Amino acid sequence: MTFQNRFKDRVAVVTGGAQGLGKAIAWRILEEGGAIVLCDRDATLGQEVAASAQDAFFKDCVHFLPLDITNESSVESGFAEAHSRFGKLDILVNAAGIVGPNNVRITETPTEGFEEVLRVNLTGSFLVTKHILPFMQQADYGRVLLIASIAGKEGNAGMSSYSTSKAGVIGLVKSVGKEFAESNITVNGLAPAVIRTQMVEDMEPAQVEYMTSRIPMKRCGTLDEVSALATWIVSEEASFNTGFTFDLTGGRAVY
Repeated sequence: MTFQNRFKDRVAVVTGGAQGLGKAIAWRILEEGGAIVLCDRDATLGQEVAASAQDAFFKDCVHFLPLDITNESSVESGFAEAHSRFGKLDILVNAAGIVGPNNVRITETPTEGFEEVLRVNLTGSFLVTKHILPFMQQADYGRVLLIASIAGKEGNAGMSSYSTSKAGVIGLVKSVGKEFAESNITVNGLAPAVIRTQMVEDMEPAQVEYMTSRIPMKRCGTLDEVSALATWIVSEEASFNTGFTFDLTGGRAVY
């Protein structure tokens, strides 16, 4: 069940929008009447997804923006371009991210691998949040959703880089949510357990088995379940929620 006009006249920026969680969330916002700035560093795949979305909905509702969230000038200029095109940016969903080294202890984790994961998952979250907020302040309205992970709350053995980066995202949500709590802008996070995406398929099978075994429901989450909760968080209905990271874990909740 969807609410066809829930995002009417709203413009959402979705990073990592060419696949996985980002694509699922972007598609649902489109289904519910919103316009999408689809961002991804994979320009070929991003253009394909944007073209498919344009065919399914309205061409003027979807704009593809090639974006490297680790590059501040790319983020700043890209958001300025998107704002110029649509006249406002109401929603940010940051779903871009990488897993990095997995099924490996910290003693065998390459330092450059650790740093890359933090650069994408944490610094990228910082940059997109930093540069979307001025546009939201202009409009006195905004919804920011950063995709974290249950690994950021509980920690996954074999994934020190990823767990650390997502713990940082949760801290970012808490801090910035408080900074803007007296405005009409909310900043929240979403911490899924295992969701079957290409990113998970590319992980070491033993790591995926370990993570799935810790879910009380004994199954992975679905993209529909992610998009249902994510779109509520970035809707007008979630007006009294900020600085919080919601679990989507099949019972693997921590705090």
